[in-house]
Amino acid sequence: MRKLALHWKILLGMVLGVAFGFLMVSFSGGKEIVQDWIKPFGTIFINALKLIAVPLILGSLITGVSDLKDISKLSKMGGKTVLTYLITTVVAVTIGLLLVNVFTPGDSISENTRTELVSNYADNTQKYKDEAANQKKQGPLQALVDLVPDNIIGASGKNKNMLQVIFFAIFFGVGLILLPEERARPVKDFFSSFNEVILKMIDLIMLAAPYGVFALLAALIVESPSADLFKALGWYALTVLFGLLIMISFYTSVVFLFTGKRPKEFLQGISPAQLLAFSTSSSAATLPVTMERVNEHLGVDEEVSSFVLPIGATINMDGTSLYQAVAAVFIAQAFGMDLSLGVQLGIVATATLASIGSAAVPGAGMVMLVIVLAQAGIPEAGLALIFAVDRPLDMCRTVVNVTGDATVATIIARSEGKLGVPKVKDWDDNYQKS
Repeated sequence: MRKLALHWKILLGMVLGVAFGFLMVSFSGGKEIVQDWIKPFGTIFINALKLIAVPLILGSLITGVSDLKDISKLSKMGGKTVLTYLITTVVAVTIGLLLVNVFTPGDSISENTRTELVSNYADNTQKYKDEAANQKKQGPLQALVDLVPDNIIGASGKNKNMLQVIFFAIFFGVGLILLPEERARPVKDFFSSFNEVILKMIDLIMLAAPYGVFALLAALIVESPSADLFKALGWYALTVLFGLLIMISFYTSVVFLFTGKRPKEFLQGISPAQLLAFSTSSSAATLPVTMERVNEHLGVDEEVSSFVLPIGATINMDGTSLYQAVAAVFIAQAFGMDLSLGVQLGIVATATLASIGSAAVPGAGMVMLVIVLAQAGIPEAGLALIFAVDRPLDMCRTVVNVTGDATVATIIARSEGKLGVPKVKDWDDNYQKS
């Protein structure tokens, strides 16, 4: 019998978890059995995701920044590259926040279900309210003060302090760039290997995802058995997909504005990489194809593509960032939380910076979402609400990630005077392969 792929196992776990939850609700004492004997395994899965968050940030971000090689590249082409990536990520997060606030998919949940959710996670929501009250008493520059930790070990001990960890990782990476190559090489090699180990750990954690999803959704059903949860989930998925389509339109418009390439020309040039990204859900696995298509079919010089695209596979996760913004506010809406403008701006900052350390592999976006939720004080147990549709959305947002990488590579090549005539004009209707 052919072995099932992981994403099918996750979907199967979701279906079985929902069915099991509804089945146990019909039995006396079934709810208690799920809460005492099933839900803990979902909690363990969430804890495993939280466990890997800080090491993932440190490994990916230090490796990505130090790979810029030298400070001159960081200040010239590297500076333009990183800045452009950050701008597109901010745009993606902003689009996500605008859409989720306009369509409010979480409002589809009835007041009774919302009350049950809040009751089940009362400790988390009360903690959020207390922290929100404390933030109102702080000065306008407190967020800037909080960005710089006084103890990196202490900052690493709480996922809520992830911005401090990100600051330290970037600072550390810049320090490596400024060291002579022979002195920095051992440290770079260590963090490169460290990053590989963390990615392997993510693979191992994701093997348990079907069981974690089963436990989380079974618990969710017995604690809040309401069909409106699934209606809201559909609106959430549509909101994310609409946002991703807007990002694709944004990319083609920007490429046309800066390079004169028509949308059809650009999309046909990059389409094989998009299809591979959709099937693998991995920017890293798609990278060789992305580089080939950008070089041969979009006319980007290899010097630019070999520099910009690997960095993009590490730090540019526009689709993931948009999804994190929508998911965070959706979960808050599901729990009846009214996020202030300040908290949502914090989501913009956290999702943007967390995307820098998001590994280019399936499942890493969910780990980064834990960081965003913790930073905003949103109950992390709300992850159970979105697990059911995460895999297909992961496939779609990876397409956006790869398209964003190609967009920035094309723009940087144009700014550096290294955008030439493509070797293969596969967008030309009159072109035929020999």
